[in-house]
Amino acid sequence: MAVKFGTSGLRGLSVELTGAVSARYAAAFVRFLLLRKLCRSGDFIMVGRDFRESSPAIASICMAAIRRAGLVPIDCGAVPTPALAQYAMASTSACLMVTGSHIPADRNGIKFYRPDGEITKDDEVAIVSIADDLATEMHEDWEAGGGGEDRFARVCGFYAQRNEHILAPDALKGLKVGVYQHSTVSRDLLVDILRFYGAEVTPLGRSQEFVAVDTEAVSAETCLQLREWAVGHRLNAIVSADGDGDRPLVADENGLPLRGDLLGLIAARFLGADMIATPVTSNSGIDQLRDVDIVRTRVGSPYVLAAMATAGAAGHSGIVGFEANGGVMLGSSFMCNDHLLAALPTRDGVLPILTALQTLSSQPLSGVSSLYAFPVAMSDRLEDFSVERSSALLAFLRASPENRQRFVASFGPNYGSVAAVSDVDGLRMTLSDGSVVHFRASGNAPEMRCYVEAVTQAKAEHLLASGLRTIEKFEAPDGGEKTNARSQLEHVF
Repeated sequence: MAVKFGTSGLRGLSVELTGAVSARYAAAFVRFLLLRKLCRSGDFIMVGRDFRESSPAIASICMAAIRRAGLVPIDCGAVPTPALAQYAMASTSACLMVTGSHIPADRNGIKFYRPDGEITKDDEVAIVSIADDLATEMHEDWEAGGGGEDRFARVCGFYAQRNEHILAPDALKGLKVGVYQHSTVSRDLLVDILRFYGAEVTPLGRSQEFVAVDTEAVSAETCLQLREWAVGHRLNAIVSADGDGDRPLVADENGLPLRGDLLGLIAARFLGADMIATPVTSNSGIDQLRDVDIVRTRVGSPYVLAAMATAGAAGHSGIVGFEANGGVMLGSSFMCNDHLLAALPTRDGVLPILTALQTLSSQPLSGVSSLYAFPVAMSDRLEDFSVERSSALLAFLRASPENRQRFVASFGPNYGSVAAVSDVDGLRMTLSDGSVVHFRASGNAPEMRCYVEAVTQAKAEHLLASGLRTIEKFEAPDGGEKTNARSQLEHVF
């Protein structure tokens, strides 16, 4: 797995990042900031990390490289990404977060933030170019170092203060909420914030080992554990987040996780947004909303942020972005409980948790989705699915309507023909019965993701299982040529 920028930040194997690669990209980031006049020599760069075993070492290497490049690294410790970004932006400082987010523990990554927010796709290209130039200049030269004063308490305190004004005082009083702590950096903050609002909190599943929790594809084992906790502790809800705390997980009173795009929509409605930016993988039912402008993007926070910036320039004043993983981004400020909730143009995991829990004042979480007449949406992934296999599969499906129809016919007789196709990000097929199946190679890891929509839960489950089963049998031939890809899939069919 080569080190590269994915949907959000630099990603690679931990063994590749623990060394000269991290030093080079940290130095490239500093040079980028200086060249763009986004900082000056001697300015601070805030550095945070998650709880992965490799993260402290990578953070140390990055801090040494930052210092050697002429800026001052500030060690912020193991903090949520949105907390680090909020603190850095308020301090008009750049920041760097060492995290692999939700991907397995043998991988890691680095997220980069300018003083005005998350870097763009164009910024990524510039940083890669500088890093390539530095490869000769730095060779394998790197060292470990520290970050001076510890600002962990300040970062966490500032973030907690932001979240303690979203709801009314005691808004969650009387609720029993479990916090699945595992290894997320948000685990203690979540407990404190929920107790601040009056909830009775039960910490659950704290782990000393890193646990990869993907809020967009919650594993069967995790779902079973959530159900056992929900029933055993008689909880109204269970909440959690991914490794770096920017993607929320909310399960109802039965332990069933709510879709991330539903959490994003709940947050947008709570805030009174007049514009929503969300990727093509979010539920198509969102497009039915008539009182808000909807813009669809490619998958990845930089694309959502770009759409939000365009909306701001066009005059929108209530701008919210969210992804199917539940991370919510604010492109403008909002008033909440007579307090200003400042814009935060990066994924946040706490806001959608709080806005979902406040709906419990009128109904259980299991009833929230029924308020929206949306199709049933599900998603999952195949791990260790190489780039070559992904490319060959998508090439076959894009090649002709006949190929797509043969593919869909393998699911069974109840889906009809392929009525429409979109390749904004991956390949999304809308079927004549209204169902949707969408394949997309992950930008963060060697995985193939499958997203489906159908009118019933049973049909969505069947469509998801059929899609994954078919592509799992597919093996890319050497070179991944289209003709060979055709023969491979014809063998599967």
